[in-house]
Amino acid sequence: MLRPQAGTMLEQTLSRLTTEQGATMTERSAKVTTRTGDDGYTGLLGAGRVPKWDPRMETIGTIDEATSALGLARAQVTATDLADAIHALQRDLYLLMGELATPPENYEQMGLRVTAVHVAKLDTTLEEFRARVQIGNQFIIPGATVAGAALDLARTIVRRGERDAARLLHDGTIANAEVLRFLNRASDLLFILARVEEGGHSDPTKPVE
Repeated sequence: MLRPQAGTMLEQTLSRLTTEQGATMTERSAKVTTRTGDDGYTGLLGAGRVPKWDPRMETIGTIDEATSALGLARAQVTATDLADAIHALQRDLYLLMGELATPPENYEQMGLRVTAVHVAKLDTTLEEFRARVQIGNQFIIPGATVAGAALDLARTIVRRGERDAARLLHDGTIANAEVLRFLNRASDLLFILARVEEGGHSDPTKPVE
């Protein structure tokens, strides 16, 4: 399997993904400081290097933000099923980051990709939690609970990632439309999870006419 040439986050992402897929990995200590990015460039999964402001890297960074916000939410929720749903989404977002970090010439070899199966899994989870909460025709002001606010924060970051991914898809940088569908469903799921976590104590605005 190809290895990233640089970029601690990408290396850790690939390491987690290959470990979950059952690959055998030699024991080693990850380098926190590689100094290879001091010139403003970072590595993709393979030999490629791009500027850190490259749209592909901007999108990966946004999804990385979302996983961190989800970590804050998971640390706050008390319901096991909520924590499990958040954790599952975090894992899938790492897969998505791995896909985004793979240049076209390495795409088939790496095999990191979001599929319709991942989207369907989100749809199923969304409907399961949707059945547990009443959603009115109102906007919700985040902040009824700490965990709910963290979920809403993660939702808005995922939305930003969706906008970034749409640009990548529309300009031909990526070709997998399931990435966009996945992020769209993920943000919907996070809205529902936030409302479930708030337990009916959400702060609504006036009804939308």
